[in-house]
Amino acid sequence: MAVLVLSACILYILKSRTEEPAPTSRIVTLPKIEIEEDIRGNIVIIIDDFGYRDDNVSEGFLSLDADLTFAVIPGHQNSKVFAAKADQNGYEVIVHMPMESTNETRGEKEYMLTTSMTSNEIESRVEEVISEFPEAVGMNNHQGSKATSDKRIMNILSNVLKRHGKYFIDSRTTSETVAEITMRFRGVHTIRRHVFLDNENKQNKIREQLYKLVDKAESIGLAVGIGHARINTLEVLKQEIPKLKEYGFKFQFASFAVK
Repeated sequence: MAVLVLSACILYILKSRTEEPAPTSRIVTLPKIEIEEDIRGNIVIIIDDFGYRDDNVSEGFLSLDADLTFAVIPGHQNSKVFAAKADQNGYEVIVHMPMESTNETRGEKEYMLTTSMTSNEIESRVEEVISEFPEAVGMNNHQGSKATSDKRIMNILSNVLKRHGKYFIDSRTTSETVAEITMRFRGVHTIRRHVFLDNENKQNKIREQLYKLVDKAESIGLAVGIGHARINTLEVLKQEIPKLKEYGFKFQFASFAVK
């Protein structure tokens, strides 16, 4: 009798083990945050238009505790000074290259890339700007809805950038842009802007746009946003960056996005 009871117990144990869910079913249901090593998404923020000002706003951006990329417009009194200061403070610097717009194109005429220029003039102008900013590791377009839609200009620009090992961020100031596709075809590291943060210069609107960027970063793993050197943009980033870092988002330089 004891033998029969023991045999029945063994059979029950073996049957129970075979009915346990396979270990792989538990792996499939692991949360995304654990699979990505506690990083919910990578956020790249580029702040345009440095060079115009040297005040509490520009200094405020240099005190933000995050890996941010600062785009400096050439040709202004504070351009070179700010680029050097940003680099010394551990931020990434790129050239905010003036380019011709389909609308009224303002400022920086002596640096601007236009469709009326010869190929040699375009190349020379880009070379000059790169030499002025040794800290810069890349470039994005300032305005440029007409220039970034021009394949000839983008081809010439890509040649110079590739020669110097610089990347390009397509700010996408027009849906007609060929900048990103041209850079990729020519072997220049590149990525597009996903969200503009401050087209409306109001803190509540900037915050809304920032969280659109956050949502995109969480859904696809990486998102690129562009803002401007303005007090409202600074204040929103000052308030929200610590929260986003606490929530598991990681701020990255633009160079991370183009790899």
